[in-house]
Amino acid sequence: MLARSYAEPPFRVGRCFADGDSLHMIVASSAPGIFGGDQLQQTIVVESGARVRLTSQSALQIHANDAGAPATLRSTYRVDNRGHLECEWDPLIPFPAAEFDQQISIDLGQDATLLWSDAFMAGREAKGERWRFARLSHELRLTRAGLLAYLERYRITPAINQLNGRWIANDACYFGTVLAAGNAVSGDAGAQLHQRLAGLPGLKASADSLDRSLVLARLVSGDGHRFHSARTLATEFLKVPRVDRSAANSPEPSM
Repeated sequence: MLARSYAEPPFRVGRCFADGDSLHMIVASSAPGIFGGDQLQQTIVVESGARVRLTSQSALQIHANDAGAPATLRSTYRVDNRGHLECEWDPLIPFPAAEFDQQISIDLGQDATLLWSDAFMAGREAKGERWRFARLSHELRLTRAGLLAYLERYRITPAINQLNGRWIANDACYFGTVLAAGNAVSGDAGAQLHQRLAGLPGLKASADSLDRSLVLARLVSGDGHRFHSARTLATEFLKVPRVDRSAANSPEPSM
Protein backbone atom coordinates (compact mmCIF):
# COMPACT_ATOMS: atom_id res chain seq x y z
CA MET A 1 0.00 0.00 0.00
CA LEU A 2 1.01 3.61 -0.50
CA ALA A 3 1.23 4.90 3.08
CA ARG A 4 2.11 8.56 2.50
CA SER A 5 2.59 10.78 -0.54
CA TYR A 6 3.22 14.45 -1.26
CA ALA A 7 4.15 16.16 -4.52
CA GLU A 8 4.51 19.66 -5.90
CA PRO A 9 4.43 20.49 -9.63
CA PRO A 10 5.81 19.29 -11.92
CA PHE A 11 5.85 16.00 -9.97
CA ARG A 12 2.60 14.13 -9.56
CA VAL A 13 1.86 10.87 -7.76
CA GLY A 14 0.47 8.70 -10.53
CA ARG A 15 -1.85 5.73 -10.40
CA CYS A 16 -1.10 2.69 -8.25
CA PHE A 17 -1.81 -0.89 -9.28
CA ALA A 18 -1.61 -4.26 -7.59
CA ASP A 19 1.29 -6.21 -9.15
CA GLY A 20 1.31 -9.68 -7.62
CA ASP A 21 2.58 -9.19 -4.09
CA SER A 22 3.92 -5.72 -5.02
CA LEU A 23 2.57 -2.23 -5.56
CA HIS A 24 3.17 -0.75 -9.03
CA MET A 25 3.21 3.05 -9.11
CA ILE A 26 3.71 5.37 -12.09
CA VAL A 27 5.91 8.37 -11.26
CA ALA A 28 4.29 11.10 -13.32
CA SER A 29 4.95 14.70 -14.31
CA SER A 30 2.55 17.48 -15.23
CA ALA A 31 5.19 19.23 -17.36
CA PRO A 32 6.44 18.36 -20.88
CA GLY A 33 9.89 17.63 -19.46
CA ILE A 34 12.58 19.35 -17.38
CA PHE A 35 13.77 22.84 -18.34
CA GLY A 36 17.01 24.70 -17.79
CA GLY A 37 17.01 26.31 -14.36
CA ASP A 38 14.74 23.67 -12.79
CA GLN A 39 16.03 22.31 -9.48
CA LEU A 40 14.03 19.20 -8.66
CA GLN A 41 14.17 16.71 -5.79
CA GLN A 42 12.35 13.48 -5.09
CA THR A 43 12.52 11.06 -2.16
CA ILE A 44 11.05 7.57 -2.00
CA VAL A 45 11.07 5.28 1.05
CA VAL A 46 10.25 1.58 0.88
CA GLU A 47 9.56 0.43 4.42
CA SER A 48 10.43 -2.96 5.90
CA GLY A 49 8.74 -5.84 4.09
CA ALA A 50 7.18 -3.67 1.36
CA ARG A 51 7.57 -4.49 -2.34
CA VAL A 52 7.33 -1.62 -4.84
CA ARG A 53 7.71 -1.31 -8.62
CA LEU A 54 8.16 2.20 -10.03
CA THR A 55 7.92 3.14 -13.70
CA SER A 56 7.83 6.44 -15.60
CA GLN A 57 4.92 7.66 -17.71
CA SER A 58 7.21 8.37 -20.69
CA ALA A 59 10.74 9.34 -21.67
CA LEU A 60 12.16 12.26 -19.68
CA GLN A 61 12.83 15.22 -22.00
CA ILE A 62 15.50 17.75 -21.01
CA HIS A 63 15.07 21.22 -22.54
CA ALA A 64 17.39 24.22 -22.60
CA ASN A 65 16.32 27.73 -21.58
CA ASP A 66 17.35 31.07 -23.05
CA ALA A 67 19.83 31.74 -20.25
CA GLY A 68 21.63 28.43 -20.77
CA ALA A 69 21.14 27.44 -17.13
CA PRO A 70 21.47 23.76 -16.19
CA ALA A 71 18.60 21.66 -14.86
CA THR A 72 19.23 19.46 -11.81
CA LEU A 73 17.45 16.40 -10.44
CA ARG A 74 18.34 14.83 -7.08
CA SER A 75 16.66 11.47 -6.41
CA THR A 76 16.97 9.62 -3.11
CA TYR A 77 15.70 6.10 -2.45
CA ARG A 78 15.75 4.23 0.86
CA VAL A 79 14.82 0.56 1.03
CA ASP A 80 14.57 -0.81 4.56
CA ASN A 81 15.39 -4.37 5.60
CA ARG A 82 13.35 -7.02 3.76
CA GLY A 83 12.05 -4.34 1.40
CA HIS A 84 12.20 -4.68 -2.39
CA LEU A 85 12.37 -1.90 -4.99
CA GLU A 86 12.13 -2.19 -8.77
CA CYS A 87 12.69 0.91 -10.92
CA GLU A 88 12.30 0.75 -14.70
CA TRP A 89 12.73 4.20 -16.24
CA ASP A 90 12.13 5.22 -19.83
CA PRO A 91 15.17 6.80 -21.50
CA LEU A 92 16.26 10.35 -20.75
CA ILE A 93 16.37 12.49 -23.93
CA PRO A 94 18.48 15.69 -23.86
CA PHE A 95 17.38 18.26 -26.45
CA PRO A 96 19.75 20.64 -28.29
CA ALA A 97 21.73 22.99 -25.99
CA ALA A 98 20.28 21.30 -22.87
CA GLU A 99 22.43 20.99 -19.76
CA PHE A 100 21.44 18.42 -17.12
CA ASP A 101 22.91 17.27 -13.82
CA GLN A 102 21.40 14.13 -12.29
CA GLN A 103 22.34 12.48 -9.00
CA ILE A 104 20.70 9.26 -7.81
CA SER A 105 21.32 7.83 -4.34
CA ILE A 106 19.98 4.39 -3.34
CA ASP A 107 20.42 3.18 0.24
CA LEU A 108 19.60 -0.50 0.82
CA GLY A 109 19.12 -2.15 4.18
CA GLN A 110 21.17 -5.26 4.84
CA ASP A 111 18.43 -7.64 3.62
CA ALA A 112 16.80 -5.34 1.05
CA THR A 113 16.74 -6.13 -2.67
CA LEU A 114 16.84 -3.92 -5.78
CA LEU A 115 16.28 -4.13 -9.53
CA TRP A 116 17.21 -0.91 -11.34
CA SER A 117 17.04 -0.06 -15.06
CA ASP A 118 17.75 3.37 -16.55
CA ALA A 119 18.81 4.67 -19.97
CA PHE A 120 19.56 7.78 -21.98
CA MET A 121 19.64 8.73 -25.64
CA ALA A 122 22.19 10.86 -27.45
CA GLY A 123 19.30 13.02 -28.64
CA ARG A 124 16.31 12.72 -30.94
CA GLU A 125 17.84 10.50 -33.58
CA ALA A 126 15.03 10.91 -36.10
CA LYS A 127 15.51 14.71 -36.09
CA GLY A 128 19.29 14.54 -36.51
CA GLU A 129 19.96 15.77 -32.97
CA ARG A 130 22.49 13.18 -31.87
CA TRP A 131 25.00 14.76 -29.42
CA ARG A 132 23.47 18.24 -29.82
CA PHE A 133 23.00 18.81 -26.07
CA ALA A 134 25.46 20.97 -24.11
CA ARG A 135 26.27 18.71 -21.14
CA LEU A 136 24.98 15.64 -19.35
CA SER A 137 26.23 14.73 -15.86
CA HIS A 138 25.08 11.55 -14.17
CA GLU A 139 25.82 9.81 -10.88
CA LEU A 140 24.27 6.58 -9.58
CA ARG A 141 25.37 5.64 -6.06
CA LEU A 142 24.29 2.42 -4.36
CA THR A 143 25.02 1.72 -0.70
CA ARG A 144 24.11 -1.29 1.43
CA ALA A 145 23.97 -0.97 5.22
CA GLY A 146 25.94 2.29 4.88
CA LEU A 147 28.76 0.82 2.73
CA LEU A 148 29.34 1.77 -0.91
CA ALA A 149 28.38 -1.16 -3.18
CA TYR A 150 28.39 0.49 -6.63
CA LEU A 151 29.19 3.91 -8.10
CA GLU A 152 28.56 4.99 -11.70
CA ARG A 153 29.55 8.50 -12.69
CA TYR A 154 30.15 10.26 -15.99
CA ARG A 155 30.02 13.68 -17.63
CA ILE A 156 29.43 14.05 -21.36
CA THR A 157 30.21 17.33 -23.13
CA PRO A 158 29.72 16.78 -26.88
CA ALA A 159 31.54 19.98 -27.84
CA ILE A 160 34.68 18.66 -26.13
CA ASN A 161 34.44 14.85 -26.23
CA GLN A 162 35.01 12.96 -29.49
CA LEU A 163 32.00 10.72 -28.94
CA ASN A 164 31.82 9.04 -32.34
CA GLY A 165 35.11 7.21 -31.83
CA ARG A 166 35.01 3.43 -32.23
CA TRP A 167 35.85 2.74 -28.59
CA ILE A 168 33.56 5.44 -27.19
CA ALA A 169 30.03 5.71 -28.58
CA ASN A 170 30.73 4.92 -32.24
CA ASP A 171 27.34 4.94 -34.03
CA ALA A 172 25.25 4.22 -30.91
CA CYS A 173 22.41 6.43 -29.72
CA TYR A 174 20.93 4.37 -26.84
CA PHE A 175 22.78 3.60 -23.60
CA GLY A 176 21.51 1.79 -20.52
CA THR A 177 22.31 0.28 -17.13
CA VAL A 178 20.56 -2.64 -15.44
CA LEU A 179 21.55 -3.35 -11.85
CA ALA A 180 20.30 -6.09 -9.50
CA ALA A 181 21.24 -6.34 -5.84
CA GLY A 182 20.18 -8.69 -3.09
CA ASN A 183 20.30 -12.20 -1.79
CA ALA A 184 18.09 -13.50 -4.61
CA VAL A 185 20.88 -12.80 -7.16
CA SER A 186 22.80 -16.01 -7.83
CA GLY A 187 26.56 -16.18 -8.22
CA ASP A 188 26.40 -17.11 -11.93
CA ALA A 189 23.54 -14.80 -12.94
CA GLY A 190 25.98 -12.32 -14.51
CA ALA A 191 27.56 -14.99 -16.73
CA GLN A 192 24.17 -16.37 -17.77
CA LEU A 193 22.84 -12.91 -18.67
CA HIS A 194 26.05 -12.04 -20.53
CA GLN A 195 25.59 -15.10 -22.74
CA ARG A 196 22.02 -14.15 -23.57
CA LEU A 197 22.87 -10.55 -24.42
CA ALA A 198 25.90 -11.52 -26.50
CA GLY A 199 23.70 -13.35 -28.99
CA LEU A 200 21.43 -10.40 -29.77
CA PRO A 201 22.00 -8.60 -33.11
CA GLY A 202 22.52 -4.85 -33.29
CA LEU A 203 23.59 -4.63 -29.66
CA LYS A 204 26.81 -4.23 -27.71
CA ALA A 205 26.32 -5.41 -24.15
CA SER A 206 28.07 -6.97 -21.22
CA ALA A 207 26.94 -8.37 -17.86
CA ASP A 208 28.92 -9.49 -14.86
CA SER A 209 28.53 -10.35 -11.17
CA LEU A 210 30.37 -7.68 -9.22
CA ASP A 211 30.00 -9.81 -6.09
CA ARG A 212 27.76 -12.66 -4.93
CA SER A 213 24.75 -10.38 -4.56
CA LEU A 214 25.29 -7.69 -7.22
CA VAL A 215 24.89 -8.03 -10.99
CA LEU A 216 25.52 -5.24 -13.51
CA ALA A 217 24.61 -5.09 -17.21
CA ARG A 218 25.50 -2.27 -19.60
CA LEU A 219 23.83 -1.98 -23.02
CA VAL A 220 24.59 0.14 -26.09
CA SER A 221 22.80 0.18 -29.44
CA GLY A 222 22.04 2.29 -32.47
CA ASP A 223 18.58 0.77 -32.83
CA GLY A 224 15.83 1.78 -30.41
CA HIS A 225 13.69 -1.33 -30.84
CA ARG A 226 16.59 -3.71 -30.28
CA PHE A 227 17.77 -1.69 -27.32
CA HIS A 228 14.32 -1.79 -25.71
CA SER A 229 14.07 -5.55 -26.28
CA ALA A 230 17.48 -6.12 -24.70
CA ARG A 231 16.61 -4.01 -21.64
CA THR A 232 13.41 -5.97 -21.21
CA LEU A 233 15.29 -9.26 -21.50
CA ALA A 234 17.83 -8.18 -18.87
CA THR A 235 15.27 -6.92 -16.36
CA GLU A 236 12.97 -9.93 -16.76
CA PHE A 237 15.92 -12.30 -16.40
CA LEU A 238 17.09 -10.66 -13.17
CA LYS A 239 13.57 -10.55 -11.72
CA VAL A 240 13.54 -14.35 -11.39
CA PRO A 241 15.45 -15.66 -8.33
CA ARG A 242 18.00 -18.24 -9.41
CA VAL A 243 19.85 -20.89 -7.46
CA ASP A 244 23.58 -20.31 -7.14
CA ARG A 245 24.97 -23.45 -8.74
CA SER A 246 28.30 -23.19 -6.96
CA ALA A 247 26.54 -22.97 -3.61
CA ALA A 248 24.08 -25.73 -4.49
CA ASN A 249 26.92 -28.13 -5.34
CA SER A 250 28.99 -27.37 -2.24
CA PRO A 251 28.85 -29.74 0.75
CA GLU A 252 26.74 -28.91 3.75
CA PRO A 253 28.71 -27.16 6.51
CA SER A 254 29.62 -29.39 9.41
CA MET A 255 28.97 -28.58 13.02
